[in-house]
Amino acid sequence: MEMINALGRRKASVARVYLTQGDGTITVNGKTYKEYFPQSHIQHYVIDPLQTVDVATLYNINVNVNGGGFKGQAEAVRLGISRALIKINEEFRPPLKAKKYLRRDSRVVERKKYGKPKARKSFQFSKR
Repeated sequence: MEMINALGRRKASVARVYLTQGDGTITVNGKTYKEYFPQSHIQHYVIDPLQTVDVATLYNINVNVNGGGFKGQAEAVRLGISRALIKINEEFRPPLKAKKYLRRDSRVVERKKYGKPKARKSFQFSKR
C-alpha cells in the first residue's frame, strides 16, 4: 500500500495527514499524539475515527499540523484522518458520516470592527 494523504481544517488550523500500512503509531509534528495533545479528552478526537471503523492497529499516521489552538488542531486532525480512511476504503464512509467526522466545521472567529472594542461588543452608552 502506498502513502495516502489528506487535508483537514478547523478554525485557523490545517492538518496534513499521511497514512501508511503499519502497526498503529500516530505522530503529530514529530511527537506521539499523547505527547502533543496531553489532555485525554483532546486525544479522543484523534483516535475516534480509527476506533469507529476498527482499524486502530492497522495504519501508521504521520500528521503535520499548524495554526490555531490545540482543540482546533485536534479537530483538524480528526477530519484529515477520516478523509484518508475513506480514500483507503469507501465502505468506511457511512459510519464516519453518521458521527459527522466528514463535515468541515467552518465556524471561525469574527473579525473586529472599527469603533468597537471587539467584534460586536460596544462601549457603554450614555444617553445624557
